[in-house]
Amino acid sequence: MFIDEPPKKCFTVMTWNIYFGADLTPLINTTPEQVPVVVTEILNQVEQTDFPARAKSIAAQIYKTKPDFIGLQEVALWAVQSGVTISVINFLLILLKDLKKQGLEYCVVAVNKNFRNKLPSSTGDIVGLLDRGVILARKKCPFMFSNIQKKNFKTNLVVQVGGKPFTVLRGWSSVDLCLCGNKFRLLNTHLEGDSTEVQVAQAGELLMGPAATDLPLIFIGDFNSRADGSGTPTYDILIDAGFTDAWAVAGEGAGFTAFQARDLLNPVSTLSERIDLILFRDAFGVLNICTVGDKQEDRTPSGLWPSDHAGVVAVMSMREE
Repeated sequence: MFIDEPPKKCFTVMTWNIYFGADLTPLINTTPEQVPVVVTEILNQVEQTDFPARAKSIAAQIYKTKPDFIGLQEVALWAVQSGVTISVINFLLILLKDLKKQGLEYCVVAVNKNFRNKLPSSTGDIVGLLDRGVILARKKCPFMFSNIQKKNFKTNLVVQVGGKPFTVLRGWSSVDLCLCGNKFRLLNTHLEGDSTEVQVAQAGELLMGPAATDLPLIFIGDFNSRADGSGTPTYDILIDAGFTDAWAVAGEGAGFTAFQARDLLNPVSTLSERIDLILFRDAFGVLNICTVGDKQEDRTPSGLWPSDHAGVVAVMSMREE
């Protein structure tokens, strides 16, 4: 059972990959002639997976758990230019509005801008996508913020799109927090999932960068590395570097977070991997942790899962020194 009112020196943190709304991989290794058809198929899937409807379900899960801090991945900004008209689907603004309707107000602490591209569709439109990672904080929470950082990784996957090289730029953002005189750093990230070499290098950048501090740390995000050790070595690298997996401390069950079908219409959950993680180093306890957005009742009225990932929410405590 989740804690409704955590004690004074406790706080609640969430991580959730909220999904672009379409599978982007068909663009890889396309020819220039193939791009417009593939772009149209992607845009059709974005419309079918209906983020405005999904956002209501995501907001409902946030309302139930009321996290103080939220790390989001794949916070898409889609833009479709038809002649002089531009239509925009801004996942961040849509979600913030739905949270406000639930009576919750969150402020944007950091927005990490990652890869972006603009490509033609088969109808002559220009379709743009910007990938973002976002840290949100609940307004009026008793924290002091400082040292907000936003960076992209130096090592990123390069693929061919329309016969040209395209860099799948990823990154991280962090904020230093103070609660009741206790300082710590919170970081949100999304590591590469299609190259082990790149992913391991990105993890190394985290360890040599924002983790190179005496502050206690909480790393949240989609690490694309299975916690059971059956995939890439990144999970073990982070654990060996001194991080503890909050799910391993207080989680019940498998805690799977990925993946639902790309159209989000699979009738039974197909989550089978635990790659969305809350990791911490020093000074914390874990009172509770659970997954959200993975139950039948969490689906939209039309049967869409909130995302192809489940979210993870943990109640953390500051240990007395």
